[in-house]
Amino acid sequence: MNWTPNFAYAIGLIATDGCLSKDGRHITFVSKEKEQISNFKSCLGLTVKTGITTSGYKDNKAFRVQFGDVLFYQFMQKMGLTHAKSLTMGELLIPDIYFFDFLRGCLDGDGCSYSYWDPRWKSSFMFYIGFASGSIKFLTWLRATINRLANLQGHISTHKKKEGKNNFYQLKYAKYEAMKLVKLMYYTKSCIKLSRKYLKIKRSLDIVRTHKGVVFVR
Repeated sequence: MNWTPNFAYAIGLIATDGCLSKDGRHITFVSKEKEQISNFKSCLGLTVKTGITTSGYKDNKAFRVQFGDVLFYQFMQKMGLTHAKSLTMGELLIPDIYFFDFLRGCLDGDGCSYSYWDPRWKSSFMFYIGFASGSIKFLTWLRATINRLANLQGHISTHKKKEGKNNFYQLKYAKYEAMKLVKLMYYTKSCIKLSRKYLKIKRSLDIVRTHKGVVFVR
């Protein structure tokens, strides 16, 4: 397999929102956003049809892509992805040069950004980038790699699910670290991305630029 920025982005989507079937052949990707499906197919050069399925506890409709490729499946396994990966995934073999493309795929797959004016402190605007996973090993590796490549610390928090289900974890970056991470992931305007999440981040950064010198102050 030949690594490219778009290929690395697609691997990020698979690592967070994709599924490797038990049969050792099929890879499935589900999203409620049509643009996400289109990006995924474009990155991997897929021509398979997009189906409709249900997703989430409310059984909301979502788009679904499934394709069969034994060699690609085996490549995923060698990289560190497995069936039922959400709880077991750890370190992945991602080339450093494409890591932030992969990370952008992770953000679009199962990440988030949020911001707000902190009412406790005058002119204090909070901005966060977060990555969620059911595997603490994966987020620990993600944090260590970001620290190695960008000297950013981040913080991993644990969240308990109701009814005794498995915990989930979140790796978060705040303020200036979040801004630096954004620049690394969106290093060019033409990079493939989910528009909705990118525009949300852009609105936050516009506030930072407008109020330069007074945000992030306590």
